[in-house]
Amino acid sequence: MNNPDQPLPGSDPGPDPSPERLRRALALAGIGAIALGAVGAFAWTAGWLGADRLTAGQVVDAVEANGGPHPGFRRAHAKGVCITGTFTGSAEGRALSAAEAFSGETLPVVGRFSIGGGDPHGSDASARVRSLALQLGGRGEPQWRMAMNSFPFLAVATPQAFHQQTLASRPDPATGKPDPVAMEAFLAAHPRARAFQQWAKAAPWSDSWANTEYNSVNAFRFVDADGSERFVRWSMQPRTPFRELDAAERERADAGFLAADLDQRLQSGPLHWDMVVTLADPGDVVEDPSVPWPDARDQVVVGTLTLLHAEPQSTGACRDINFDPLVLPRGVAASGDPILAARSAAYAQSFNRRQRELALGQGNAATTQEATP
Repeated sequence: MNNPDQPLPGSDPGPDPSPERLRRALALAGIGAIALGAVGAFAWTAGWLGADRLTAGQVVDAVEANGGPHPGFRRAHAKGVCITGTFTGSAEGRALSAAEAFSGETLPVVGRFSIGGGDPHGSDASARVRSLALQLGGRGEPQWRMAMNSFPFLAVATPQAFHQQTLASRPDPATGKPDPVAMEAFLAAHPRARAFQQWAKAAPWSDSWANTEYNSVNAFRFVDADGSERFVRWSMQPRTPFRELDAAERERADAGFLAADLDQRLQSGPLHWDMVVTLADPGDVVEDPSVPWPDARDQVVVGTLTLLHAEPQSTGACRDINFDPLVLPRGVAASGDPILAARSAAYAQSFNRRQRELALGQGNAATTQEATP
């Protein structure tokens, strides 16, 4: 091993380093350490370090096993429709973040409404969760991608717990329902999951994608023009009045009533949501999406989402977009929430699988015109 006090063979030791050269060297070393840390974190998330790591492939395998094989479709939230519209940020948003979305210019939006579950032909009336994914900004522009859900918090705090939840939720072929013993064992080990279960039982169902509130759930960092940071969560809050879909109506509803309702509403004009940012207080949990913040936190309206058009996902612009929640513009950054990195890795894994299936001609059902329910 070389003596660290001696120059490498064949090198010129040169003069003693000046204080300025030392400062530059230390700065470069710091940049290198940050880069190596980022690469290490990505490798950990992808499962490249350590044989016992949970990988994105394992997570997607578990989700796929629960929903059944549907080549060419998304593994989760498989049923949905594409949407297009615009987003216009406010001056209040510009005060919190330097993101292009808050510049005051109107940005094009491509998005997707969906329901929970892995069956692209499932019934809307049986899906508890409604979701909204968005891409703000067009090709060649800074993009901001969001993946939001109708629930206010997650059932779990870590990728490992999510994987365990997915395994516990696997339907028994004999009953079509999860094994109650396995599910109870999971709930006993994860009390926050029981709180989520209580929300799912008690919260009213909306009767439309148009009157549903969609939440980021994970925390992010807004960075303003001066470099000041605030931890935030955001919601798309509908201007369309909420209406509950009760149990009797769910029994009578058509399998695709959400898409039919959306088309009918858009024929009458655009639909609008206010983007509302909730600001964390010091001490609020920002790395655990299973812990909601108190209702008393300050909220700011930072922009307006306007939806103009919807079309089937088989032919729409959203079909081949990976709505990775870590595709973020300048002025928005991830928190240390481990679920965010796991979502990003799993979304990429799902995207790559369905693109491969489409390339091999195995996913024709995902690219042909869908039948009207």
